[in-house]
Amino acid sequence: MSTSVPTPLPLSGFKVLDLTIARAGPTAVRLLADWGADVTRVEPPARKDRGSVTGRRRGPDEQNLHRNKRSLCLDLKTPQGARVLRRLIERSDVVVENFRSDVKTRLGLSYEQLKELNPRIILASISGFGQDGPYSDRPGVDQIVQGMSGLSSVTGEPGRGAVRTGIAISDTTAGMFLGQGILLALLHRERSGEGQWVHTSLIEGMLNKLDFQGARYTVAGDIPVQEGNAHPTQVPMSTFDARDGQVNICASTQYMWAGFCEALGAHALHQNADYQSFDLRVAHRRQLDAAVNEVTRRFTVAELVAKLNPAGVPCGPVYNIGQAFEDLQVKHLRMTRPAKHPVLGEVNLIRSPINLSAFPHPEYFHHAAPDPGEQTDALLAELGYGADEISAMKNEGAVE
Repeated sequence: MSTSVPTPLPLSGFKVLDLTIARAGPTAVRLLADWGADVTRVEPPARKDRGSVTGRRRGPDEQNLHRNKRSLCLDLKTPQGARVLRRLIERSDVVVENFRSDVKTRLGLSYEQLKELNPRIILASISGFGQDGPYSDRPGVDQIVQGMSGLSSVTGEPGRGAVRTGIAISDTTAGMFLGQGILLALLHRERSGEGQWVHTSLIEGMLNKLDFQGARYTVAGDIPVQEGNAHPTQVPMSTFDARDGQVNICASTQYMWAGFCEALGAHALHQNADYQSFDLRVAHRRQLDAAVNEVTRRFTVAELVAKLNPAGVPCGPVYNIGQAFEDLQVKHLRMTRPAKHPVLGEVNLIRSPINLSAFPHPEYFHHAAPDPGEQTDALLAELGYGADEISAMKNEGAVE
């Protein structure tokens, strides 16, 4: 299958070596792959579990996570595997990994070791809790970090205990930040010729992602709590009942509050002395939310959306994921692109949300996520290995 991108993209020509597992690291690499980088994903040989590994790769999650990459199955613990890795590093611009510090050093993947092979190399590392410190050796997964970052404590209904978000937000956040860090390092290298070590962690990403909720503590000493669907500081801003479903409404400013009351004929609410200012609405938020809910129940979801948005009051339906992708605006934005898979046929994957005027999104992902080791022979040939050498390495178990 061809690996060329029909139209050059911003990262075309850059070579990335993906040594990561799980989700956070591959999320960072996906950003680079989607925008043209030539990504080689190194995976361990799966001799004992080939069907299961391949099955996962052909599922929706890994197809979406590993598209636009090529796969080489390599046993890094063998001498020949180590030599192949060395050649890959020598030709790469970026190496992305999530090994523990001791494993990194043992495999020759510390920044100091890589710099000896390739002075321009950028090493990008991702971990659960950072590269050093008391928790640096702990395994870190998304749900653990959601809890330890405080995110779970502000998610869900008051008094019902911590709740995780419905997506792997710690993994994907850290991956997005690592991707940004790699781009910053590439920009610096273009100016200086120097590589560097870029790293982040799930806990750093989530603490940053807390944003205003975190700043409420760091600046003012406030500890946010669960508010359910109600916004913690803006009132009224929550999920309200309609006659045939639910909607989210934001009417927190004076302008929006007046627009809400006028659009829905809620004149008594607008004239109520308890709701005449923002501070008063905050002070009476529970009774106000209940009163707003009584008003919205008179209308259908479609009626609320049609009446409130033209009045300058943000309002939207509460969709399931299928409805979200079938929404008219989402269809207009074309948030999916097809990829051709030799077994699965054409699969629709979620495109990058970044839009560049000089680089329209390709009509197709240039290839679907590969089966583990699908391009092993081709990649070894690119590194200069002949057919007999490749066959010998396979017999030795160094590659698959």
